[in-house]
Amino acid sequence: MKFILRKLGFYVVALWGAMTLNFFLPRLMPGNPVDQLISKLSQHGPVTPETRHALELLLGADSSEPMWKQYINYFVSIFKGDLGVSVAYYPTKVSEVIGNTLPWTVGLVGLATIIAFALGIVLGAFAGWKRGSVIDNIIPVLTLFQSIPYFWLGLILLYFLSLKAGIFPLFGGYDVYTTTPGLTWEFISSVIYYGILPAVTIVLSSLGGWMLGMRNMMVSTLSEDYILVAEAKGLSPMKIMRSYAARNAVLPSISGFAISLGFVVSGSLVTETVFSYPGIGSALLTAVQSNDYALMQGIFLIITISVLGANLIMDLLYGFIDPRTRVQG
Repeated sequence: MKFILRKLGFYVVALWGAMTLNFFLPRLMPGNPVDQLISKLSQHGPVTPETRHALELLLGADSSEPMWKQYINYFVSIFKGDLGVSVAYYPTKVSEVIGNTLPWTVGLVGLATIIAFALGIVLGAFAGWKRGSVIDNIIPVLTLFQSIPYFWLGLILLYFLSLKAGIFPLFGGYDVYTTTPGLTWEFISSVIYYGILPAVTIVLSSLGGWMLGMRNMMVSTLSEDYILVAEAKGLSPMKIMRSYAARNAVLPSISGFAISLGFVVSGSLVTETVFSYPGIGSALLTAVQSNDYALMQGIFLIITISVLGANLIMDLLYGFIDPRTRVQG
């Protein structure tokens, strides 16, 4: 219990620090979201000072309030679930924009990351167990994909498989002409079809790294004394590989997986830009271009929570998998 409370306390302090930075950083950026919105409204007529003040209150950017009061109101609004109004998608609320885009990102990047990790761990374990096998020899080929810049790999696949071969669509998250969003097989199949190429790009760019890391840890683990003892007991090779070697070799990869899973949201920016995918990465790019710091704060908050949440879960899981990490204090 002390181990869990100590970890929770650390992550609560880390969350507070990240939220504080999330409050100050957008306000230090050049530009003003109110001015951005007024420039759009001024095309339809003059904007009075009263209208400007009303917009400042609406966007939570009231310049008449001192910074400390804005800071307190920021935390109060977050705990109420009010993240403000987006300038880029005005008058849509930030929470609604995030709610509409986050499922696309989690479904695509999250699932692709889990698939790459699972495949990399399984194949890497076999590669380390059977050194010199076919699986072991394809690792250098897969690591080649990891060395290629992600956006370049995505553009290559788009050029050959979409533009030239016509197998996959060039952009989008689903067929907007023939399907409507909903829990129907027609829509779900369209989403899967449009997400195959981005998912393949993510898997190819990260599979080699997971395999190489797991393979090297397996080679190191197989030289340990407890593996020799297990062999002397007459245990089957599969039992030794699964329960003794792989179980201990996978521990460092779990930490790396926690970081990768936590950065699923923030790591989607390049993916969604290359494939014009309607996820939260595209919304973040739009927010930066429009100086929409309410939306930026909301997305950064989601990124912070996802990173800290994933690391907390994996940290606790790591403590139960390897009790040696639970330092008693």
